[in-house]
Amino acid sequence: MCGIVGLIRSGEITAADIAAVRGANSAMRHRGPDGEGEYGIGATALAGGRHLFMAMRRLSIIDLAHGWQPLFNEDRTIAVIANGEIYNYVELRQELLARGHRLQTHSDIEVIPHLYEEFGLDFVHRLRGMFALALWDASRRRLVLCRDRMGEKPLYLYRDGAAIWFASELKVLLASGSVPCELDPAAIDSYLHYGFIPEPRTAVAGVRKLPAGHLLVVDAEPWSETEHCYWRIEDAPPLSGDVRERVRAELDVVGRQIVRADVPIGVALSGGFDSSLVAALAVRNATDVHAFTAGYEGQPPQDERQLATRFAADLGMRVHELELSTSEMSERFPRLAFDRDDPVADIAGFGYYMLARRAHEAGCPVLLQGQGGDELLWGYSWAVNAVLHSERKIAGRPIGTLEALRGLLPTGLSRPQWVRFAYVIGGLLAGWRDPSPGRSSAPDQLVAYDLSDIFQIGAHAARATYARRFHERVLGSAARPADFQRRLGAEYPIDIQILALLCRGYLMEYGLAQGDRLSMASSVELRVPLVDYRLAETIVGLQKHKPLYRDRPKSLLIEAARDLVPDYVVHRPKRGFNPPVSQWIAALRLRFGPELASGALVATDVLDADSAIRLGRPTSRFDSGYDLFFKYLVLEYWYRGMREVARTARMDDARAA
Repeated sequence: MCGIVGLIRSGEITAADIAAVRGANSAMRHRGPDGEGEYGIGATALAGGRHLFMAMRRLSIIDLAHGWQPLFNEDRTIAVIANGEIYNYVELRQELLARGHRLQTHSDIEVIPHLYEEFGLDFVHRLRGMFALALWDASRRRLVLCRDRMGEKPLYLYRDGAAIWFASELKVLLASGSVPCELDPAAIDSYLHYGFIPEPRTAVAGVRKLPAGHLLVVDAEPWSETEHCYWRIEDAPPLSGDVRERVRAELDVVGRQIVRADVPIGVALSGGFDSSLVAALAVRNATDVHAFTAGYEGQPPQDERQLATRFAADLGMRVHELELSTSEMSERFPRLAFDRDDPVADIAGFGYYMLARRAHEAGCPVLLQGQGGDELLWGYSWAVNAVLHSERKIAGRPIGTLEALRGLLPTGLSRPQWVRFAYVIGGLLAGWRDPSPGRSSAPDQLVAYDLSDIFQIGAHAARATYARRFHERVLGSAARPADFQRRLGAEYPIDIQILALLCRGYLMEYGLAQGDRLSMASSVELRVPLVDYRLAETIVGLQKHKPLYRDRPKSLLIEAARDLVPDYVVHRPKRGFNPPVSQWIAALRLRFGPELASGALVATDVLDADSAIRLGRPTSRFDSGYDLFFKYLVLEYWYRGMREVARTARMDDARAA
C-alpha cells in the first residue's frame, strides 16, 4: 500500500516541476511512512526521459526488505509505481518465472512491469486486487495510468496546459502548488443532493478522477491521450449451475489471497453478517488475526460490541474494543472532514476513522472490512424499491403516493420499522419527502437515487440555501450525473442497471473512497474482500440468470457461507454501523453551528449568510435543515483544510522563487 504522484508534459520537465512533485509526495507521508521512491530526470533511478517525473510513498506490507518502488522489468525499460495490492501475485509470479522472466523481489507490484512486457495493455486483465498505478514505457515514451475495477484505490487527474498531474489524493495535488483550490459549482450541487460527489467529477474545478476500471495512455512523442474502459460490473457474463458452489469457490479463493501479508492483520468486526464472514475467512486462512470493534458511550441499542466479541471468541481472535464518545467525535470533526479528502456526509465515518487509528496503535497495518455485500445482494430496501418503481414505470403504471405509503407500513412490532415510518410521515409533513418520485422524472429515466431521503432533501432545499452568485452558476446543471441517468430499456435488465448504479455511486464514494482515505490517514491499508471483482462478477452473473432482488437480502451469500458463519449471526436483524445520530448532530450544532455564518462557504459566496444562520439553529430531525446542516458542516471544514494546503504550497513556491 502506497501513495503515488507524478507529472508528464509534452515539453521538458523542469527543476520547478521536480520540486513540485517532491513537495506533493511529502504531503502524503501518511500513505507511506516507511520510505519513498522516485523515477525520472534527477532521480537515482534510470532517467524516464525528459517528459516525466513521478514519486511514491511506501507502506510496507509485502516483502518488507526488498519491495521498494519503482520496480522494473529486466532491462529497466519499464518502470512502475503503484498504490494497492495485487492479491494473485503469487500465481502471477510463478507464471512469469515459467515464461523466462527474472524477478528480483517477492513484491506483489513487481509482477506488473513483466506482465506489461508480456501482454501489453492487456496486462490489466491479469490483475486481481486493488490498485492505482503509473507505468512508464521508456522505449515508447508512454505513460499508462490505470485504476482497479471496483474503484478501491483512487487516482486524481489535473490538466495544466500540455501537462497532466496524477496523484492518490486530492490534497496531494493541491500541495504541488500547481492546482488552484476553486470549487466546482456543479460538483457541490451534486454533493448537496447525494452526500458525495459521483466520479469522475470532484469538488475542485479542473480535477477529476480516472474512473474505476479505466486506462489512460499518454504518449509523449508525439503527444496523444487515449482513455478507455476495460471493465464494467454490468458486463459480467450470465452464469447458471449450482449457485452455492460457484459463490463458495470464489469466497475460498478470496479468503486465501486477501490475507497475504508480511505484517499482522486485523478485521473491523461489527455484529453483522458481512464483517463476520470476512472474519471467518481471515481466521480460516491466517494465524493471529485481530478483531477491532467499536461501540458508544452508555451502550445504546446500536452498540454491537457484545455481538462482535462473542463471535470473535468463537473464532479465537484477539479483540480490541473501542468506545466512541460524543465529545471526541466533536473534537476530531474538523480533521476528519479534511482527512476524507473528498467531502462525504457520512456521520458514521468517525467510527471507521477511529477503528483504523486503533489498528495502527495495535501494530496492525492491514485491516479487513465487510463492505460490498449489501450493494451486491440487495441489502438496502430503497434499492429494491428502485427496481420495483422502475419496472412499474416502464410498464406505464408508476407507483402512486398512497400505494408507496402502503408499502412502507410496518409489518410487525419492530421498533426500527416504526421509527422509519415515522420519519417518512415527518418528511411528508415537512414537504421534502416524495415516496413516488418517478412520476416527475423523464419517461425513460430509471427511478434510483431519487428514492433516497438524502437525495430528496437536497432536491427540496439545497438550492434555496445558495448565495445568489453561486445559485446563478448552478442553474442549468443537473444534479444527476450522466452515469446515473441510465435509461429504461437499456441493454441490461433493470435490476442489473440499479445494482451497477449502486456500486458506482454509494459503494464507491460512501464506502470505498471514504474507507481508503480514513484508513490511510492512520497509515493502515484497508482491504475489502467482498468487492473482489471475480466474486462480484460471479454474483452479478448469477443474478442475470435468476434475479434475486425479491429474495431475502444476501441470501446467495448466506447460503454459500453456511458453514462459516453460525446461525446466531445469520438470523440477527440487519444492523447498520449507525452511531447515536441525534446526539452527535446536536453536539456538532452546539459547537460549530455559529461558525457556518462566518465561515469559508459564506465568505466565498457559496452558502447564503441568512441560510447559514438558520442551519446553525436547532431543528427537528424531520426538517430538511437537519440533514443540510451536516452536509454543509462537512463541506465547510473540508474546504478550509484544502484551501490551507493550497495556500501553504503557494507560499512555499513564492519563497523558492
